Amino acid sequence: MSTLVIVESPTKARTIRNFLPSEYRVEASMGHVRDLPQSASDIPAELKNFEWAKLGVNVDADFEPLYIVPDDKKKIVRELKAALKGAKEVILATDEDREGESISWHLLQILQPKVPIKRMVFHEITSEAIKGALKNCRQIDDRLVHAQETRRILDRLVGYTLSPLLWKKIAWGLSAGRVQSVAVRLIVNRERERRAFKSGSYWDLKANLYVPKQEFPVQLVSVGGVNVATGKDFDEATGKIAKGRKVLLLDEAAAIALKNKLNGKVWTVTNLDERPNTRKPSPPFTTSTMQQEANRKLRMSARDAMRVAQALYEQGFITYMRTDSVHLSQQAITAARQCVSTMYGSNFLSKEPRQYVTKSKGAQEAHEAIRPAGETFRTPQATGLSGRELALYDLIWKRTVASQMADAQLTMLSVQLTVEDAIFRAAGKRIDFAGFFRAYVEGSDDPDAALEEKEITLPILKLGDQPACRELNTVGHETQPPARYTEAALVKMLESEGIGRPSTYASIIGTICDRGYVQLINNALIPTFTAFAVTSLLEEHFPNLVDPSFTSKMEQTLDDISTGSVEWLPYLKKFYSGEQGLSEQVKSRDSLIDGEAARTVHLEGLDDVKVKIGKFGAYIQVGEGDRTVNSSIPTNLTPADLDPEKIEQLLKQKLEGPDQVGIHPEANEPIFMMVGQYGPYVQLGQITEAVPKPKRASLPKGMQPEQVTLDIAVKLLALPRTLGEHPDTGHRVFVNTGRFGPYVCHVKGNGDKDDNRSLKSTDDPYTITLERALELLAQPKVLRGAAAAKVLKSLGKHPDDQEAIEILDGKYGAYVKHGKVNVSLTKEQTVEGLTVEEAVAMLAAKAKTTKGAGKGAKAGTAKKAPKAAATKTATTKTATTKTATTKTAKAATTKTTTAKSAKATTKTAAKSTATKSTAKSTAAKSTK
Repeated sequence: MSTLVIVESPTKARTIRNFLPSEYRVEASMGHVRDLPQSASDIPAELKNFEWAKLGVNVDADFEPLYIVPDDKKKIVRELKAALKGAKEVILATDEDREGESISWHLLQILQPKVPIKRMVFHEITSEAIKGALKNCRQIDDRLVHAQETRRILDRLVGYTLSPLLWKKIAWGLSAGRVQSVAVRLIVNRERERRAFKSGSYWDLKANLYVPKQEFPVQLVSVGGVNVATGKDFDEATGKIAKGRKVLLLDEAAAIALKNKLNGKVWTVTNLDERPNTRKPSPPFTTSTMQQEANRKLRMSARDAMRVAQALYEQGFITYMRTDSVHLSQQAITAARQCVSTMYGSNFLSKEPRQYVTKSKGAQEAHEAIRPAGETFRTPQATGLSGRELALYDLIWKRTVASQMADAQLTMLSVQLTVEDAIFRAAGKRIDFAGFFRAYVEGSDDPDAALEEKEITLPILKLGDQPACRELNTVGHETQPPARYTEAALVKMLESEGIGRPSTYASIIGTICDRGYVQLINNALIPTFTAFAVTSLLEEHFPNLVDPSFTSKMEQTLDDISTGSVEWLPYLKKFYSGEQGLSEQVKSRDSLIDGEAARTVHLEGLDDVKVKIGKFGAYIQVGEGDRTVNSSIPTNLTPADLDPEKIEQLLKQKLEGPDQVGIHPEANEPIFMMVGQYGPYVQLGQITEAVPKPKRASLPKGMQPEQVTLDIAVKLLALPRTLGEHPDTGHRVFVNTGRFGPYVCHVKGNGDKDDNRSLKSTDDPYTITLERALELLAQPKVLRGAAAAKVLKSLGKHPDDQEAIEILDGKYGAYVKHGKVNVSLTKEQTVEGLTVEEAVAMLAAKAKTTKGAGKGAKAGTAKKAPKAAATKTATTKTATTKTATTKTAKAATTKTTTAKSAKATTKTAAKSTATKSTAKSTAAKSTK
């Protein structure tokens, strides 16, 4: 007889097996084994007639959830039950947070073991931690389970109640979420601020002064005793100097006049200042700060950072990566200080061990900070890691070690120089003792390089010195609008407001990108016009649900449920079923929301133009009645950048036709400048019945329509250009330009896929020869875009069609690919641990869901609660079996012959379900 240990992932299972005796059998549940139904096809047939089944929560029976075993988990459940038959006891060793507690609870409910049960928790996967955890097992914490279940139910109620309203009023497929909608509103508000922003201009002077052997820059700060205006003196709403600011605003003419006045005059040092400054190291990483730094330094998305951290944790390299705490254990402090002494010397140690206190709003989870695992910290070079895993481990290692290092000691330097009645200033920084800078400098990947950047040297000067002026220039400035959120900045804002939990930020950002509310461009989160429409509707009709303070209070209530200070059921009843509850709000507001108004986006400064959301995206509308003119808005045109000039260009093309660049000298047809969904392009001739698809060519990146001459247009339209025939096949080889730039193509024919290669930077698509094209085609193919996803692992061939099944590294994390079907890996699944059998089950479940969705769409009904409406913010699954509800429903459905009997039956079903739920809860407690 063995002891069965159940964890979430195969990687975690393999690591733990190394630390347990042979009589322990470790199996993986692959995350949650039960969840609320994701689509109508998941709902048991006997429950489909019940309205509450669409929600997956019986709101009339104490909010009892309907849990089902997804198709891709049925085999896993069978295997776990088989493993249980030979076990003398069961140890549930899922993660130590609420979600892990919930997974253990579900395993207990579905396996119903007759042997003793223990709950084992640990913060890191090392031999010492696992052996210690075995000696300190406990029982499942009901309060954590209830808190997680309440969170899951709450997210489902918000998503599945509001989303259908958005489909009806704005566009099909939209979704709302308890946290995602607040995050979208933050991003939309920043874009509104950018639209409302009025830029201001100001000028100043900069000079390069020289003393023997050193040149240094200085900047104008005041003239005649009045400070010169800088960007911080402007009012963003007016673009003028803010009221109450007594500053000198220089325009270009005044700056030039001042420069001419000062040329050739004597510069004198009139003040010197040196002030000591101390810098303290940052605390060790929490989930939030790790995501922020990984985004800033490694350009990892929040999703990628969490996925990589999960892999590091499961392999035993770092401690648990879902934590709000900056606390370090004594073991960790000792290990970090040993690293400092060994690698940097004892003089770089802080005088006393540093212990940090968590200050973030709503912090919870009594864990350690994220740190290297074990009693001693492996250096990054000693881990054997590579790629992103090495990069993230290196970041965590440096941050942890630096937290126990001495403060950095600096001296801030300032030199003031006077010339006539103008004062200039130079600022410098001297590092007297590097301290923790030697290991970690926030915002830089290379501590040595960062150290040089931190130090700004100034020459040794004394009062009365008269440096020579080598250069004096006028410099113009424009004030800039508020910066858009990056992932790091949004994570920081969400945490500071107490919205959501750090462990959910990755899925929140992924969801709002996947749903089409936000575009991630150059690491900036840019809202779409759809995001504006949805946010406006929610602000007007459901203001609480997008109010950060309301959402923060909701998070606090969920925390209070986990401690037992708030009852979960009364809270859910008030939130959803009360007089001012969500259900009643949606019903009462439905008739008040005008769909036409909801699909209209109001942008400041565009009073005479309507921006609307249509079936095929956003478009502008002017005029009324028969004189209404619509024009699509290109996808790359953001709400903040839609100004009257761009609108005029779009309308002009629609009303007057496109601008004619000229007549093509060979084709003798006009060339038009057009603006389409994906930006500006040139077109040869017009669309006719004989020529439905005229030749087109997109403008190169960075080129503006007004820069296009006839010669440029002719050159652009020269592509595609046939270069000749491939010597091996006799088929055509041509050069063209596409989404990712110029490329050569070998047309294979016979149904084979064409072979493409991108041109190098030194190749010109207009002059490239056949010989050079053949050289490029002979080189290994470098994929781009969606096809560029790196193959992380080949699992083998699919048993049905023998096509390859691979795990790829995509924009939002690892996913399984088979033909045209893609399925993302869950948080608990790892690249290393996924088997071909598990992948086949995942693909089958995805295909079933897709097929079911298609049928629902054809039927034209809204009975299904689509997957798109599900909120991903809380991935936890909790509590109740479907069996009791199913039996009750079967009894109920036989009596639904009249409205009266149906109503009575529903009440009976609700009462019976609630009774059985209580019985199940009691049974669970007695099991403990």
